Amino acid sequence: QVQLVESGGGLVQAGGSLRLSCAASRSRFSINAMGWYRQAPGKERELVAGITSGGSTNYADSVKGRFTISRDNAKDMVYLQMNGLKPEDTAIYYCAASQWRASLLSVDYWGQGTQVTVSS
Repeated sequence: QVQLVESGGGLVQAGGSLRLSCAASRSRFSINAMGWYRQAPGKERELVAGITSGGSTNYADSVKGRFTISRDNAKDMVYLQMNGLKPEDTAIYYCAASQWRASLLSVDYWGQGTQVTVSS
């Protein structure tokens, strides 16, 4: 069973930056898609950004130009650099992975989540 462990959340003022990290372990095979979802109070979980093992990326419209996803395949790690944070980015951010698919619309593994709070 693949385990995903996030780190890097916290409290930041609007306009600030945070970098989230996620480490995948116990995977017998290379993971295809990795990325980040988030869930704000009272809202559904939404896909923020994803990246394939080949480096193809996709972003939610709300974070384009502000967030950057990257990946280290050798270490099975994925990162989310968040700049220009806004109060509406406040949410629990979940690392997600799809073992075989190039899309994170169907997720095989979830992390436990890390809180990101942006104050105005």
